[in-house]
Amino acid sequence: MTRLHLAIAAVAASLAIAVPAQAQTSDVTIGISISTTGPAAALGVPERNALEFVPKEIGGVPLKLIVLDDGGDPAAATTNARRFVTESRADVIVGSSIVPSSVAIATVANEAGIPHFSLSPMPFTPAREKWSVDMPQPVAIVGKVMYDHMKAHSVKTVGYIGYSDSYGDLWFNDLKEQTASMGIAIVDDERFARPDTSITGQVLKLVAANPDAILIGAAGTGAGLPQSELRARGYKGLIYQTHGAASMDFIRIAGASAEGVLMASGPVMNPEGQPDSALTKKPGLVLNTAYETKYGANSRSQFAGHAYDAFEILKRVIPVALKTAKPGTPEFREAIRAALLSEKEMAATQGVYNFTEKDRNGVDDRSRILLTVKDGKYVPAQ
Repeated sequence: MTRLHLAIAAVAASLAIAVPAQAQTSDVTIGISISTTGPAAALGVPERNALEFVPKEIGGVPLKLIVLDDGGDPAAATTNARRFVTESRADVIVGSSIVPSSVAIATVANEAGIPHFSLSPMPFTPAREKWSVDMPQPVAIVGKVMYDHMKAHSVKTVGYIGYSDSYGDLWFNDLKEQTASMGIAIVDDERFARPDTSITGQVLKLVAANPDAILIGAAGTGAGLPQSELRARGYKGLIYQTHGAASMDFIRIAGASAEGVLMASGPVMNPEGQPDSALTKKPGLVLNTAYETKYGANSRSQFAGHAYDAFEILKRVIPVALKTAKPGTPEFREAIRAALLSEKEMAATQGVYNFTEKDRNGVDDRSRILLTVKDGKYVPAQ
């Protein structure tokens, strides 16, 4: 036998040993693309931090987490998602932190046939709804708690300022649709880009319109800029913020101008105020206790809840999928997709999830609360 034949035989023997060993210790591979740098870092950093408190194994199978930063750039998110598909052979993809990047990942995931958990409230189309689900509450459910509050407080006119991207569009379209039958007129629509550091012109137009209330369609620390500017320019009316702004960073950035804001939020921001019967109370307390023990009092975050909740759902669906298929196969990915539909009342920090083929958000009114800021702290709004 030649040296070449010997070498080939040795490689074949090593492969024959490696393959069974790999099969016995197979992991569930989860690719995670989030924005830990850039304008959306205030969302992505707590999402990354929450990964420290998720399970290391589910159903007796280890989890392999691959975490990549996309910087809030949809092109980078697309690249990350394709790496998860071709290099990592991921069983599940999670991300991203903002709507445009989540849409980009959903496109890849649905092309490849891989279950995808979005961490931002992205719009769904038939091309993106088979393999993607959304952890954040849908805009329509969260919006209604704010619009009902407006109506109860005799708001007749409302102004809007939001991002000049799909997140801003989502909120403006919902505001227009839901308030049309409530006797609330939209008197101004202003937009700004996420990286903007000055929005004086837009704010002056809003103040001149003098609406009874203003809705800010922004997320993370970017939501603090219009909040501060509106109060600095003398606006005295009600200011509402979406659940994209619900974090302690918002109060830190907005400072004194945050006082009195009406903040739509998921229940994770105040599980202590929930009745014991609420299915979101226990997971919320567990996450917040662990998170604040490590990162300090009042460091809890809406965005940490979204990342954590993806794994609360996986704790329910992976054991079901493992009954019929092995990780790393198309059959396993399909089994996860099917389990997302068959499992019901999946409790997490931000809602109780019941996904269907068409309802890819899967939550109801149990998924949102309305807070205000008093003395630098979030408290239930009246």
